[in-house]
Amino acid sequence: MSEVLNVEEIFGKNVFTLGKMKERLPKKVFTEVKKIMETGGEMSLETADVVAKAMKDWAVENGATHYTHWFQPLTGITAEKHDSFVTLPDEDGKMLMEFSGKELIKGEPDASSFPSGGLRATFEARGYTAWDCTSPAFLKEDATGVILCIPTAFCSYKGEALDKKTPLLRSMEAISEQALRIVRLFGNTGATKVTASVGPEQEYFLVDREKYLQRKDLIYAGRTLFGAPAPKGQEMEDHYFGVIRQRIGAFMKDLNVELWKLGVTAKTQHNEVAPAQHELAPIFDVANIAVDRNQIVMETMKRVAQEHGMACLLHEKPFAGVNGSGKHNNWSLCTDNGVNLLDPGDTPNENVQFLLVLACIMKAVDTHADLLRQSASDVGNDHRLGANEAPPAIISMFLGDQLQDVVMQLVEKGEATSCLDGGVLQTGVSTLPDLKKDATDRNRTSPFAFTGNKFEFRMVGSADSIASPNTTLNAIVAEAFCEAADLLEKADNFDMACHDLIKEYMTKHQRIIFNGNGYSDEWVAEAERRGLPNIKSMVEATETLTTDKAVKLFEKFHIFTKAELESREEVLYETYAKSINIEALTMIDMASKQLIPAVVKYTKSLADTVSSVKAAGADASVQTDLLSESSALLKEAKDALVKLTADQATATAMEEGKAQAFYYKDTIKADMDALRAPIDKLEMIVDKEMWPMPSYGDLMFEV
Repeated sequence: MSEVLNVEEIFGKNVFTLGKMKERLPKKVFTEVKKIMETGGEMSLETADVVAKAMKDWAVENGATHYTHWFQPLTGITAEKHDSFVTLPDEDGKMLMEFSGKELIKGEPDASSFPSGGLRATFEARGYTAWDCTSPAFLKEDATGVILCIPTAFCSYKGEALDKKTPLLRSMEAISEQALRIVRLFGNTGATKVTASVGPEQEYFLVDREKYLQRKDLIYAGRTLFGAPAPKGQEMEDHYFGVIRQRIGAFMKDLNVELWKLGVTAKTQHNEVAPAQHELAPIFDVANIAVDRNQIVMETMKRVAQEHGMACLLHEKPFAGVNGSGKHNNWSLCTDNGVNLLDPGDTPNENVQFLLVLACIMKAVDTHADLLRQSASDVGNDHRLGANEAPPAIISMFLGDQLQDVVMQLVEKGEATSCLDGGVLQTGVSTLPDLKKDATDRNRTSPFAFTGNKFEFRMVGSADSIASPNTTLNAIVAEAFCEAADLLEKADNFDMACHDLIKEYMTKHQRIIFNGNGYSDEWVAEAERRGLPNIKSMVEATETLTTDKAVKLFEKFHIFTKAELESREEVLYETYAKSINIEALTMIDMASKQLIPAVVKYTKSLADTVSSVKAAGADASVQTDLLSESSALLKEAKDALVKLTADQATATAMEEGKAQAFYYKDTIKADMDALRAPIDKLEMIVDKEMWPMPSYGDLMFEV
């Protein structure tokens, strides 16, 4: 019988929570720290020293030997440099373990070795990490021992943001300030801040590690660059929510334990649509903490998978022909006195504050659809967005029947006098209860869908940080709130002005609402007719960061300077080019050293067989046809390899930047597709014993 797990006992065990602070800090110090966490302000060095000692003592008691400023540079993953607590021994040779307030508050990693888009030159190495006291420190347990991880922001010597957290924190302050203006208009004087809350659902694949290590494409690129489809994919729809296999269940159990110890509220686990695909979803958290914990989730998934003899694939499209993975970003706004600004209530047509918030969000999403699309752009997501599985590259909003009806009443009649009711679902079975239905169905094809009391931004990729999408969401909605508040605060008749503004915004921006099938070709044509942007790739989306509109938005709320935006644009172009270059080089390596030699060996075996069969006087037409087909495909593959090799050399010789990135998109990716096509056909012909790597079937069904 397995050991009984006490979740309440282990939850947050490895987190320096507020509760632990309260226990270990003097009351005056704890009060000061809590106030800074809630309202901001500068922490004195004396207070920081007291906090640092308490944090170090707790960490050492739990086995920690080192600490690190844990931050999120523009690589998209986390970074850490470990320093031990040890100091010089005293005169008796006794080792002392120390950690000062200065060490807690500030670190100095080398800023020149991280992507900066020109903000930092190689000789300008100094950068600073600054403690984010609102995100709790935690203990990481792995092969290096127990490490105290202190969540931090990362900035250059001149103060430019070199990470994903700093702009996010700036955007959180911006939306709080502007949303407070909105709730004040409706008489809420008790709220002191409005918090963006996020619940990111994380999709992922698990494959056997031994098979993973036989695939250079998975190792280097995170996805299969070659691979014929397995006889079975997801067409039977039997994997989604299916019974979890024992090996996967053991992984999920250990993953939950590790995450609960780290304070991650892992709530939901299930099989996803594609074979070998799964999902984990936490409970909502404050945006910056949700970002930190999602990074913890991804790191922990990889580590626990390895402990179970598996590899966790977080790439958005590790396998062609089956669903890829996303990270649905559930976003809402709540005041610190308990009001969810996105809760429509039972009668949304009468909830004026909600209708104003909704109208502002409609305006924000329509006005900055290009920026929202960019915020969900990464190299892997180009393979997923727009496929028959994920939201299209066109931004639209799903409101559902009830809210769309309210919006259309306001647009067409100037007032909303009624709202649709969900009604009751009668099952027709006497022993089953009748169920009260929600007022609207859900739309899984919408990139930005209202789901009751939140918006679900479904475009975000599974491997990507959720910092950028939430920074952008906060910024664009803050702008809409600001513009609405500017008008309404000056209004002589607030009720009339608010009514007119809601109608104006909803009328002007109703084109962004679409409740239909986002996967259909008809929607693509309809979106074009409406004038909605259809930005199909990461490189096309990147330039939206530096438009006059974007610069004005981000500078107004002090989220990005123009230089910071230009640097990120450059980083994204370089990231795209480097990623596709790695994929191209991996394909060249695999084709040259593994796949083409395997086919040559197979065709030689066939040729020998043809000769032997003919010599025996038998019919060798089947073998001859196979030899002809294989040889023709081999020639096609070799020609494609030669072209890819030549074009890849041209690409690497180009100057880094936009032109190079587009060359990789338009030329190198086409070359890669041309090389893959004949080799995938050959995989269906060549003797499996001669094929040099595990197949899709081996990877997805033998876990």
